[in-house]
Amino acid sequence: MCGIVGISAESNVAGELYDSMLMLQHRGQDAAGMVVSDNKGRLNSRKSKGYVRDVFRQTHMEKLIGNYGIAHVRYPTAGGAGKEFAQPMYVNSPYGISLAHNGNLTNSKLLASQLFHAEMRHINTDSDSEVLLNIFAHELAKQREIFPRPEHFFNAVRKTHRRCDGAYAVIALITGFGILAFRDENAIRPLSLGKRAGKTRDEYIVASEDAMFQSMDFEKVRDLEPGEAVFIDKDGQLFSQQCSENPIKRPCIFEYVYFARPDSKIDEISVYKARMRMGISLAKRIKELDFYKDIDVVIAIPDSSTTAALQLASELKLPYRQGFVKNRYIGRTFIMPYQEERKKSVSRKLNILDLEFKDKNVLLVDDSIVRGTTSKKIIEMVRSAGAKKVFFASAAPPVKYQNLYGIDMPATKELVASNRSDEEVAKEIGADKLIYQSLDDLIQTVHEGNPEIKEFETSIFTGEYFTPLKENYLEELEETRSNDQKVAKEASA
Repeated sequence: MCGIVGISAESNVAGELYDSMLMLQHRGQDAAGMVVSDNKGRLNSRKSKGYVRDVFRQTHMEKLIGNYGIAHVRYPTAGGAGKEFAQPMYVNSPYGISLAHNGNLTNSKLLASQLFHAEMRHINTDSDSEVLLNIFAHELAKQREIFPRPEHFFNAVRKTHRRCDGAYAVIALITGFGILAFRDENAIRPLSLGKRAGKTRDEYIVASEDAMFQSMDFEKVRDLEPGEAVFIDKDGQLFSQQCSENPIKRPCIFEYVYFARPDSKIDEISVYKARMRMGISLAKRIKELDFYKDIDVVIAIPDSSTTAALQLASELKLPYRQGFVKNRYIGRTFIMPYQEERKKSVSRKLNILDLEFKDKNVLLVDDSIVRGTTSKKIIEMVRSAGAKKVFFASAAPPVKYQNLYGIDMPATKELVASNRSDEEVAKEIGADKLIYQSLDDLIQTVHEGNPEIKEFETSIFTGEYFTPLKENYLEELEETRSNDQKVAKEASA
């Protein structure tokens, strides 16, 4: 999962791109980058591994001069975790294209082979984003226009859609011309458009989430439709066109469970309200279980479960307490690339308030359970603090399958629920009782926010995928995503 943003304005945009990256930092901690251009077509860029605050210093910001630009915070999925994978990525032909991508292509290896053998384009990394950039660049070059118009960019997007499978929200800077943004035909990954009035022209922002719009005085226009492309030229004129032959909106439901900020709206669904409804539906399930009346207190595992836990406690008429103090300077453990990092970070990230646990039957609420290692460690801490019983509730159903669309799920064998019953998972993580949200209930809680959306991408719960997959694709992905393979790859780098 990554965060992308593009801004077109009358004056220098680097400062606002920086602020936007900070507000998207929860979507990627591995690397950050920015490219800006002025109206004379001069590019200025900076990217490297690390948090936004570490990658960009004052000396860098002073050199980032341009009135339109794009930025990216990276969470490693396809490809590796080195500096060469930082985005935006760039090709000089045609025109000079910089591209920031959130998602994952499921046919990137085939496309990379085609690019080399049929189109003589060299791919320098195993990043699917570099493949996507070169596919788009090749299709745009085939337009053979020295001074391309919006329809030429849209034609290139249309042909890119035909070739690429998977999930992709994209923002590209076309040097000397403007900013292009487009979304895959299933709209799996989010992308929102905002607008504000400048002194002489309209100014625009396109971003993975709309949480920063208000603080920057942008008014949200809408979310991009599946398959749609939007082009903002260097003078601030906006053009849009549907570029897919079969668009169907199927947003990723895990955005609402975990990834997105609670103050964001994705496809007109409030993430905060969706999580409140998750708490309500989970409370209904708990009321039906025999251990319900034994619960003394409800405690959230911060932060993405807090909204659901508060509502759950209210529905159950139980006290809600803050049992953990979170170190805000430790990143999100789920998106750390290696298992050893995640294990060490749990105890550094959360301090426990013993008095909220001692001699109590505690209901812990988390957004989801993936590997189970974090849950297990937290339950051990809670028992050490003196809890009598520890019940555990997940706002999401059991995570059992790979994600192919931009979430770096571990290998299936590393998913704690992949081959275990609920009772076996409870035993594995050390809980006295475990209750999961049902998939039907989860879908309903999100669907209620926008009844026009008929389907959601739920493959991590069902193992059902919308895009075509080549033979053995899942088996190959299993190998590359195993923790042992990641550690070995990093050691040999």
